[in-house]
Amino acid sequence: MRIDGCSALVTGAASGLGLATARSLAAAGAAVVLLDLPGSPGEEAAAALGGRARFVAGDVTRAEDVQAAVDAATALGPLRIVVNCAGIAPGQRTVGRDGPLPLEDFDRVIRINLAGTFNVIRLAAAAIQATDPVGAAGTGADAGAGSGSSAAESSVSNPGGPDGIPAPSAPAGIPERGVIINTASVAAFDGQIGQAAYAASKGGVAAMTLPLAREFAPSLIRVVAIAPGIFDTPLLQGLPESVRESLAASVPHPARLGDPADFAALVRHIVENPMLNGDTIRLDGAIRMPPR
Repeated sequence: MRIDGCSALVTGAASGLGLATARSLAAAGAAVVLLDLPGSPGEEAAAALGGRARFVAGDVTRAEDVQAAVDAATALGPLRIVVNCAGIAPGQRTVGRDGPLPLEDFDRVIRINLAGTFNVIRLAAAAIQATDPVGAAGTGADAGAGSGSSAAESSVSNPGGPDGIPAPSAPAGIPERGVIINTASVAAFDGQIGQAAYAASKGGVAAMTLPLAREFAPSLIRVVAIAPGIFDTPLLQGLPESVRESLAASVPHPARLGDPADFAALVRHIVENPMLNGDTIRLDGAIRMPPR
């Protein structure tokens, strides 16, 4: 699916993975709505992206805030791209020095990371379903000047290789309405000590990817999750340099912290590759997290 001409909604977009994604989508021609908490630098981030970017202050767990962001996105154009990056990553043992983890602390992580992601999905998907499909040959925003060429014309101009077997023709346009991309984590699979709540929340994000993709397939909407490894986000930027270097060295290859631009590049590829659907993609440099 082409990004140019679409409207996109990115949550957690004032910094880190969300900001890099908003920048990448805007550079590719999308109108972008950045949803982040009041008090975040979202207004400045949207202003830096130019006239087709808007900031909506809100909380992903509040239906009215998310609906306001969805409405803002649909006002800029057909909403076709949704990227959920909002989340928190506290580290707390189930039984610590002060006793059992307060249940409300566990609930908060699940509410923001899992329920908040689902809240955005359910409201944004309804808006995407209301759009016209694009991408089929000769139809929608993806149809170019020559997109109406027939398969027969393609086969006539396809001389084949030296063995006489015709090379495969380019596939016909695939109709789509949109793509929803959610942020899981390698903690969903390699959760460390102290990450029970976080791993549960991100495991939930990964687990709901396939059933959502199956549910929305008749509506021509794809659903994919990304499971990042150790990324250079604001969460890590406050750590001592020695700790950052140690974390980077733990990544097999490339032996560095992930750059938010790496995440944004995968988001763009997912949008543009129609066969990516219903799966969680690890983006981690082959790291497997140790117990602690």
